[in-house]
Amino acid sequence: MIAHKILIVDDEPSIRDMIKVALELIGFECIEAASAIEAMPLIVDERPDLVLLDWMMPEVSGIDLLRRLRREQGTQEIPVILLTAKADEQNTVQALDAGADDYITKPFSARELTSRIKSVLRRSEGMGNKDLITVEGLSLDPVGHRVYVHEKPVNIGPTEFKLLKFFMSHQERAFTRGQLLDQVWGSNVYIEERTVDVHIRRLRKALTSFDTKGSDLGDYIQTVRGTGYRFSATLAT
Repeated sequence: MIAHKILIVDDEPSIRDMIKVALELIGFECIEAASAIEAMPLIVDERPDLVLLDWMMPEVSGIDLLRRLRREQGTQEIPVILLTAKADEQNTVQALDAGADDYITKPFSARELTSRIKSVLRRSEGMGNKDLITVEGLSLDPVGHRVYVHEKPVNIGPTEFKLLKFFMSHQERAFTRGQLLDQVWGSNVYIEERTVDVHIRRLRKALTSFDTKGSDLGDYIQTVRGTGYRFSATLAT
């Protein structure tokens, strides 16, 4: 079995050393960077399976690097866990909206960190379908990280992309807000369920505003009263 390769990006050597020791003990391969500037060429050349990224770093912050990774086609799909001392929900939402797959508040234990990493890797591999997904005028390209409505590209955020990918991969099934949080944001992320509603509204708006054929593709994201949401083109009007 090939070990997963983890890139640790933190300007504090003691934190990098602590994480590296903990991860290598359970079989991960680790590479290190002391800054976001140093990390970028490593990400391109080494193609890590996951990046552990400190938020607060000099010159270029971790969240700025994360946004760059999500903008560029070659790095959009690499899972990223942000490490930070910021603990409030607003910062958690900001991190996830920027495209983080998870968010860990310092200080953290080696056990929590390894659990989060394994969870993100499982979720990433579970949503790893590389084929174009097409449903009645709506297409999602997992490799190119693009969405098309009637063959025209749609600009949506990283969280909306992951949410739509999950929906299109699990059509005709109703999911509670809690289930969507677990599957799209991760079971270790502690944010309120109303966050799901915010991203559902953004996703519907994006699919509606780019529709040029007279139908409302935002209706594919259906509210299931008493449960949550379902993706269905069959029942949309």
